[in-house]
Amino acid sequence: MTSTPHPRASIGRRGLLAAFGAAGLSAAANAAPAAAHRLALTAQTTEGPYYLDLALERSDIAEGLEGVPLEVRFNVCDATGRPLPKLRVDLWHCDAQGRYSGFGEQGDDRSLTFEGKTFLRGSQFTDRDGGAAFATIYPGWYAGRTTHIHFKVINGVRAVLTSQFFLPDALSEFLYTQVSSYRRARLRDTLNSADGIALKAGATVLGSVREERQRYVATLALVVDPAANPAVDRPPRPGSPPPGKMPSEGLGLSHPRSPEGAARVRAIVPPRAEG
Repeated sequence: MTSTPHPRASIGRRGLLAAFGAAGLSAAANAAPAAAHRLALTAQTTEGPYYLDLALERSDIAEGLEGVPLEVRFNVCDATGRPLPKLRVDLWHCDAQGRYSGFGEQGDDRSLTFEGKTFLRGSQFTDRDGGAAFATIYPGWYAGRTTHIHFKVINGVRAVLTSQFFLPDALSEFLYTQVSSYRRARLRDTLNSADGIALKAGATVLGSVREERQRYVATLALVVDPAANPAVDRPPRPGSPPPGKMPSEGLGLSHPRSPEGAARVRAIVPPRAEG
């Protein structure tokens, strides 16, 4: 078993091909059909217990953390395929060891705290083509969940899409066993094929992943209704903050969720249109 000399170094093509063989990297990204057809909306999923409305408008969210470089590219459009500019996209996920910033009770033994930290969280506004991109690291895993990245699309102060982006199991297994910053004392216990959230969400949250020089690039088309106002059910899971405890304590923020379950988000002034 090999290890990389530097945790953020790229993974060699030979190792990648060994992990994937002829099967390829992942499911193909959603492609826009002819204008006569309407695209399926991207599936809503649970927000989870670790969302924070930090309004950190930035594209690089890695903050120098160890891990394999990953660029996440979203293309946001409506059901007709029309690009949606000036929408805010929030992205957050765990680090190489399955831990979230901004919260306590992290790690396999729940003994670590990262309150006041902001790593692997950020916001971007979609450009004129509906695009938004984040420079991050490939996420790790934690018990009971497959590898995933959380995201939210916000129109003004209304979250029109809250979901999770699922990455290919073959690539995840390869990185978790071959890269030292991802290695754990135990094997992960859940794959995409056994994760209830991934199974319910279906193909609309499976994007394409390809290898580029010194990084991987994950691309996903997000098809949203810009007028939607969905209330996303977020059942508590083990390890979530106890009732009455503000998960944003130490950050000087208000509680990020509303009583009815839909995320309460702050308005950020989007950039002016070019020209």
